[in-house]
Parts: sequence; structure tokens; C-alpha cells
Amino acid sequence: MAAKKTQMTEDHKQALAVGRAEGRLVRAYLEALESSRPKRGRKRTKDSISRRLERIDEELETADPLKRLQLTQERLDLSEELEQMDSGVDLARLEADFARVAKGYAERKGITYAAFRQIGVPAAVLKKAGISRAA
Repeated sequence: MAAKKTQMTEDHKQALAVGRAEGRLVRAYLEALESSRPKRGRKRTKDSISRRLERIDEELETADPLKRLQLTQERLDLSEELEQMDSGVDLARLEADFARVAKGYAERKGITYAAFRQIGVPAAVLKKAGISRAA
């Protein structure tokens, strides 16, 4: 006997939509937070990236096929990095969105204060979100 097919209620559909929207906001903040962490070594500037791109173009003229492949990938990576510098992520807006939805999201998914802290979410942001160590 086939299982009876039930219709999803509007409330259920709406709850799923809210969960997806909150998940996108949490993901966007976490990704921005991760990409904004300081990297080791000297910080690159737009100028230093532009100079390296010029040198890559010069090196490509005489490079063997394998070196050309490596230089092409480096040029793609640097161009993407330069584009991200120009776009400028609005971390404050992402943080505010995260703080607005994180508590409900964490409760539904069973995510603790400690888990957020271990991946780098500042304690002050968790406090704004209403997520505490005691919960």
C-alpha cells in the first residue's frame, strides 16, 4: 500500500523559507568574517597586485608551457583578489543581519556559543545576537 501523500501547509512552507533565508545570512557573515581575517606575511595592496600582474604579463612572453599555465592561474587569482578589494564587503551590515537571526538559527540547528567562537565569531557579536555561554 502506497503512503498517503500529504500537502505541506502554508505555515510549514513559510518556516522553510525563513530557515533558508536565515541560513543564507549566517553563511554570508561567516564567509565575510573568514575572508577578512588577516593573512600571514606582508599585506598586499592594490598597487603591489597591479605590479605583479604587469610582471606576469612580461614573464608570459618567454615562459615555457608549464610556467605559462602557472602564471595564468596566478594572474586569475590576483585579478579576483583585486576585484574583491574593489567591491568592499560591508561587514557591518552582514554582522547586523547575523545578529538579528543567529539565535533562532543556532537554536534550530543545535549550534552552541563555543562552536561559533571556535570558528572566529567575536563574543561581542554573539552577545548582540543573544547567544550566551550558558545556553
